[in-house]
Amino acid sequence: MPRSRSGAARKAVVPVNGRGTRLLPATKAVPKELLPVVDRPALQYVVEEAARAGLADVLLVTGRGGTAIEEWFDTNPELERALEKKGDVEGLAAVHAASGTVRAHFVRQGEPRGLGHAVLQAASFVGDEPFAVLLGDDILDPGDRLLERMLVVQQQHGGSVVGLVDVDPEHVDRYGVVASEAVDGDVVRLSGLVEKPHADEAPGTLAVIGRYVLAPEVFDALRDTGPGHGDEIQLTDALATLVARGEPVHGVVLRGRRYDIGDRLGYLEAVVGLALERHDLGPALRSRLRQMVSDLP
Repeated sequence: MPRSRSGAARKAVVPVNGRGTRLLPATKAVPKELLPVVDRPALQYVVEEAARAGLADVLLVTGRGGTAIEEWFDTNPELERALEKKGDVEGLAAVHAASGTVRAHFVRQGEPRGLGHAVLQAASFVGDEPFAVLLGDDILDPGDRLLERMLVVQQQHGGSVVGLVDVDPEHVDRYGVVASEAVDGDVVRLSGLVEKPHADEAPGTLAVIGRYVLAPEVFDALRDTGPGHGDEIQLTDALATLVARGEPVHGVVLRGRRYDIGDRLGYLEAVVGLALERHDLGPALRSRLRQMVSDLP
């Protein structure tokens, strides 16, 4: 029996040491995970998702700019006192939500050497149990329950589980792409993975997104993984090693809405899409958008 069946995942790892080059110059001094999406940083959506799934201990893998991320999780007594004095109950609740959603832990990655290298920094934090990895580039609709579904699948099948979306064949070179066979409904079993293949070399159109539930065996695979695409240590390559060894790696296909905030257009879509879902902003924004569209030449 794989050791990853020994218990349910209780911890999450969130790498926050990417360079954010597609969002320059905004990310020159501000980590992309702290860029506001409507009225909260992108990172808050991710840690709230982890909390909803019951993962209360979250390790942030930081680098340059990590101090700002650590401060975001900290309390701010002066601000809280000012809000209390003003009687700003809503503002005070928002500040408490930012700092009190999860138990945050931090480790420095140093030089960003790829997602696989970032995940490897979590080995001592995770120990010998399965764990989740959430990437801040991907914000899921708050009503979606992909991560919870992945945790269930991991308990059922053991091994590791990845989140998947079906992408346009022209865009497969942006993702890790899997070869797979259907298991049940939205669940597939992986038979191979390729990092950012050319369209004519892709094994399919199911692509890995920034949600993982990983068995602890992934750490040994990462230690044996050399630099791959982009001269970085790729998590996809380590997962491909696990598949080649015959260890179970499953995927759950996302049917809901996902926003890739790693580029300008995706970031704008996230701001508009998530604002439209808000009861306090959605109706007025929808009306203004209709007017803006009608005014287009």
